[in-house]
Parts: sequence; C-alpha cells; structure tokens
Amino acid sequence: MKSSEPKMASVSSEARLKPFVVACIPALNEEKAIGRVVLQTQKYVDHVIVCDDCSEDYSGEIASGLGATVIRHGKNLGKGAALRTAFYKARTLNPDVVVTLDADGQHDPTEIERVIEPILEGKSDIVIGSRFLKDSTSDPPFYRFIGMKFLNFISSIKCGNDIVDTQSGFRAFSQKALDVMLNCEVEGFGIESEQLVLAKKHNLRISEVPVNIMYRNLDKTSKRNPLRHGLDVVSAVLKLIVEDRPLLLFGIPGIITLLIGVFYGIKFLWYFNYTRYFSLPLAIISMGSFLMGVLLIMTSLIFHTLTRLKQSLNSKFKNNY
Repeated sequence: MKSSEPKMASVSSEARLKPFVVACIPALNEEKAIGRVVLQTQKYVDHVIVCDDCSEDYSGEIASGLGATVIRHGKNLGKGAALRTAFYKARTLNPDVVVTLDADGQHDPTEIERVIEPILEGKSDIVIGSRFLKDSTSDPPFYRFIGMKFLNFISSIKCGNDIVDTQSGFRAFSQKALDVMLNCEVEGFGIESEQLVLAKKHNLRISEVPVNIMYRNLDKTSKRNPLRHGLDVVSAVLKLIVEDRPLLLFGIPGIITLLIGVFYGIKFLWYFNYTRYFSLPLAIISMGSFLMGVLLIMTSLIFHTLTRLKQSLNSKFKNNY
C-alpha cells in the first residue's frame, strides 16, 4: 500500500482556533471526475485523503497532483476497505470532523458545511446526507429508485427504522464516531450498513440532513454494477444479523423444528402401536423435522462460539495495540 501526501503536522484539537475537517474519498477508476471532486472539496475542508483502490487509470495521480493525500491499494479490495484505509490515515491528523463522499461526483461538495454542521454544534456523532428527506432533491432512474428503497428496507432490519437513507455515502463523523468506524470489517458496498449497526451498538447519535444528488449525467459514466452493489449490501446485512444473533436466528427455529419432529414421532409410534400400519408420511415428517432441528441448533451453537471467539481475539488485539 503506497502513500503520497503533502507534509503537514498533526495539531491537537485544543490548540486550533477552528475545527479541523478532513475529507475521505474512496476512488476506483474515476479519472474523469476525481479532479473536480478534489478541487471543490478542498474549498470546504482542511485536508483531503483519497484512497485509490487499485485504479487502472490516473485517478490517484490526478488527486495527488492537486494536493490530496493519496493512498493506493496494491489490489482492489472494495469500498469498505478503501474507507477504512482512509480513516486510519485521517486519525493520524487528529481531525474534529471527517466527511466522506464519493469520487464519481454524485455528492456536491458545496453541501459539506450542511452535513458537518450538526457535529460542530455537538448535536450528533454521525450525520447522513439523505436523498429522501423533505427538502432533498434527487432524480434517480426508476431501477435505481426501486433498488435504493429495497436496500433501505433490508438494512433497516438491522440498522433501525428511524433512518430514512441507510445507503448514502455522503456522511460526517465526529472523533468519537471515527474511532468506532475503524472497527468496520465489511470490504464492499455494505460498509454503509455496517457503520450504522456499529453506531447503534455504541449508542452514537445519528441524524440526517437533506442533500441534492443528480443522477442524470452520472448514469452515463457509472461503472457500478447495480446487481453486485445490491448483493454486497444484502450479504453484509445478513452477515451482521448472523454474527449478532445466531441463537435467535437459528437456535429458536431449530428448537421449534425439533419439537415438531418429536411430536410427529410420538404420533407415528402411537398410530403404529394401535394399527400396526407403518405410516411413511408421518415417518418422513418426524425424521426430517428432527434432523433439521438438530442441524439448526448445532449451526446456532457453532456461530455463537465463533462470534465469541472473534470478539475475544479482537479485544486482545486492541489491548495489545
């Protein structure tokens, strides 16, 4: 992982006369838009960090030439990994606020001040630039609109129903929230959902502000595969649910299925005892339900054990670090 950056010293937040704001931009093959995004963003923040996720074009070179700190991945790891890399670099600068936006130009840097304002006022730890609030303006194609609503619904299962736009990448984080976000593990597009799950778990205050996004010109050059994007988010949410509540997700259905198997087993034995007739349907239902119940219960215990082991290893790693 290579890094190119202008020299600057980290200054404690207490010694600053004004808040220090850092922008983190993940980029992959965005040479057509990255220059404009970096230049406009620099007008509203103190420092710009671009994580070039192994672009095959000149995205990194353009951003570096314009004064941004550029960190390049040796191979393509995904948006979540790129954001995490940028966050680690941002933390060394001791920022008061970190703002994230996409490199393709869909987020308007002139709205950065609106997005970071609740954090500067001490009202929020995380602010989401929402596309679906009353004063927002957005013109997504129909397939994008349906996809975003579906992903919002899926993510709300884990993130909570009080967030209108769970998938917006235009966000701001306080110092406290930044430390929490470094624990994210999702490497792909599911990063936005994981950030909200961690925020809920650590009782961080989340708010949304309206932003304006125009897709008309963006869709002509968009390189994102909407199907892959959607699958990334869905798989990330399912992974978070399984890791957080394995006993609830598999254990309870397993116990219920096991009891159904036992019930039909007793019914089968009673029927056979009185009629001497071997009921194949009852036998299949009984054995199938029993075995499925045992399998689900064992799966829940395995996931529960692995989750606890993972948490223990992460805790030891952080203490040693």
